[in-house]
Amino acid sequence: MDFLKSQESLTTLEWIFRAIISFIFLLIATKLMGQRSISQLRFLDFIIALTLGNIIAHPLSDEKLGMKGSVITTLVLIILYVAATWLSLKWPLFKRYLDPSPITLIKGGQIHFQNLSKARISIDFLFSELRKEKVENVEKVSLAVWEPGGTISIFIDTQYQPLTPSDMKVKTQPFSLTRPIIVEGVTDLSLLNELGKDISWLKNKIAPIYTDIRDCVLATVDDNENVRIYANPNK
Repeated sequence: MDFLKSQESLTTLEWIFRAIISFIFLLIATKLMGQRSISQLRFLDFIIALTLGNIIAHPLSDEKLGMKGSVITTLVLIILYVAATWLSLKWPLFKRYLDPSPITLIKGGQIHFQNLSKARISIDFLFSELRKEKVENVEKVSLAVWEPGGTISIFIDTQYQPLTPSDMKVKTQPFSLTRPIIVEGVTDLSLLNELGKDISWLKNKIAPIYTDIRDCVLATVDDNENVRIYANPNK
């Protein structure tokens, strides 16, 4: 176990052993910290991001360290990452360790306090997430679960959900995506080609306000080819 101690140099095999031990240690340490510590990163992705960042940083900041060890360690960690991802697809037990099942926090308007402790989050944090979803009363929540990625999915009871045109049998217009076609006088030619139009068509659309495309601050177009022009009030 001498490769764990400070030395003048390490062999290739000793660098590999260091990488493997570090990888396993961080898997365990991050698991103990809980899902909240990694926020919206996947468990395995957080491990790799944290480790690789440190591996690359040290040789770049310490002239006494060569790049050989970092390169070897990085390659080993990449192999371990790919192997762990593959194992999670083939081995359900390992998959549940890396991506555990969601934890129910609220069901039928009732808070599951024991699961709050299991997820390692406080009541204050739970209510903060409810406020972000504009939920002022826990009793309105049909289901709230703590996801493996460190977020809370909240589902409001149907009786408290707002009415939609579908509920009221009201016919609506089809969805139309609006995208910028001119930004600071520069035309998005790929979008123009996608619409099957040319520069002359675009110039005619902005003609009521601008005579030159280069003067246009912003113009958008939707799927129905409707162009909206935004003029700069300061000019």
